[in-house]
Amino acid sequence: MKIALGADHKGFALKDRIKAYLDKRGDDVADYGTFSEESCDYPDFGLKVAHAIRAGAAKVGINICWTGNGMNIAANKVTGIRSALCLSEDMAKLAREHNDANILSLASKYTEPESALKIVEAFLTSDYQGGRHVPRLAKIAAEEER
Repeated sequence: MKIALGADHKGFALKDRIKAYLDKRGDDVADYGTFSEESCDYPDFGLKVAHAIRAGAAKVGINICWTGNGMNIAANKVTGIRSALCLSEDMAKLAREHNDANILSLASKYTEPESALKIVEAFLTSDYQGGRHVPRLAKIAAEEER
């Protein structure tokens, strides 16, 4: 699967850990940075991931910052993006199944690396259920078009 990754300086170490995990899984990973722990601005990287998803350069994305909130907010400004901040495997599974989330936002401050890998796996192995969720997503898409 083609996956876009992004992180700010506070998410850099976890991003590299996740990237190694995805490489081992055999995924095609596009790393949009950052590439160090030098202070930087999360929107620069979260938006790169969101635009990559929107352009079809990747199927899903994973963004990481200190609380996950900044990346999540930035990514959700891009039309067609449904980014979900997930702190557990169940949240990640339901974000895919019910919300058709196409970006996973992670909080490096609140998520241990081993837990993060389990959350990533739950996100990547869950599929959108459609059905009763379709009209709900249609309402969000309609708002984006206003």
